[in-house]
Amino acid sequence: MTTGSRKGKVDVWQVGRPEAGWRLRMYTIIFEADTRAGRAFDLTLIAMIVASVVVVVFDSMASMHARFGRWLFVLEWSFTILFTIEYIARLSCVRRPVRYATSFFGIIDLLAILPTYLAVLVPGLHALVDVRILRLLRLLRLFRLTAYVAEFGSLYRAVAAARRKIMVFLGFVMMVVLVMGTLMYVVEGPEHGYTSIPVGVYWAITTLTTVGFGDITPQTDLGRWIASVMMLLGWGTLAVPTGIVGAEFAAQRISREPTTRSCHECLSEGHSPAAKYCRDCGAELPPWQTDPPAGS
Repeated sequence: MTTGSRKGKVDVWQVGRPEAGWRLRMYTIIFEADTRAGRAFDLTLIAMIVASVVVVVFDSMASMHARFGRWLFVLEWSFTILFTIEYIARLSCVRRPVRYATSFFGIIDLLAILPTYLAVLVPGLHALVDVRILRLLRLLRLFRLTAYVAEFGSLYRAVAAARRKIMVFLGFVMMVVLVMGTLMYVVEGPEHGYTSIPVGVYWAITTLTTVGFGDITPQTDLGRWIASVMMLLGWGTLAVPTGIVGAEFAAQRISREPTTRSCHECLSEGHSPAAKYCRDCGAELPPWQTDPPAGS
């Protein structure tokens, strides 16, 4: 039995059936948010993430550390142990633990707990625990902001579709700043602060992007004229990527019923409630689980 996917034909029996029993229940709670238990888990998780980051921020303040250092230490290790248990639970309920561990969110989840353990050997690494805040990226779905989730997916697809145009644009910008930076090096020279071509390129980048730090400025009339051209060029240049991505964004179709239903095989989300197979890898999907209507 085969089914279509973006990567060709896939035999669904080769990837196996969805998990069942306690692993399916745990997977539904941890990875999906269409049930009360799943929403409660994610809301608890987001509260813990924010609280753990606040603890680290307070611990970095000398006055707070002096007064509450012991409590902050206990709280930090408590959060780390809870996140470790959660990470192990995620690995235990997915069909392919290695695939999850090497995925974007899997790496973020691991980085959320490693700094505390590594800080035992290298104390300076403790501050890196703030990477936990990145885990909030997976939790936009919690507040049922389905329109925003769909818009994010549409924006991602728009940027991906326009990647070649964006690369060509960036290549053009690099040529402009290289030429203009070299020209300013020749016109102004070391006596006016343009000691090398890289310094001239740095000036060209800050001018083209309309940042203008002012740490290096042209002193000659010709240099100022070139700078004026660069500033005007910068206004027009910044509008180009906006137009490219905007055109692709307008062409994207936004799903009308996004869910957090995910594939046990490749962990991709957003499948239709009626879907039987994963749109990405072709694996068979478990029945969509959500809360029954009130009074049923």
